[in-house]
Amino acid sequence: MPTFNRIMVPVDGSATSRTALVTALQLARDTGATVRLVHCLDEMAFLSGYEYSGTYLAEGRREADRILTGALDICRSAGVDADTQLVDRPGLRLGETVTEEAEKWHADLIVVGTHGRRGIGRALLGSGAEQIIRLSTVPVLTIRGRDKDGEDK
Repeated sequence: MPTFNRIMVPVDGSATSRTALVTALQLARDTGATVRLVHCLDEMAFLSGYEYSGTYLAEGRREADRILTGALDICRSAGVDADTQLVDRPGLRLGETVTEEAEKWHADLIVVGTHGRRGIGRALLGSGAEQIIRLSTVPVLTIRGRDKDGEDK
């Protein structure tokens, strides 16, 4: 098994993101790696075409802090060394943001959840995991989410 020292995990508060985090924590425990949790605030601005402003920006940052704090608590309860990074860079897509942060932090691996969108959902929302895979210079482990009945998508 390859050794990983720095594992980056994009988190968005979804069940799929938490599943990816749990997988990353298992790898981190097995290899002694440190985990960096990253949340990209500007995702919705890219999708909607509108920039965050005023109370919307403040609410977005509060929600991002809640997501990162919750994920960090999971890391601590698993006994894994972790830190957080909130990225608020307007105009960058999720894949660009995550891969740039992974390069700056010298990540060995990115573990990302995938919602498995297909058809119109994928056309409208795109696939963040696919963007990350295409742009990353480090290995990317994708973890498939489950549907509402608990079945693999």
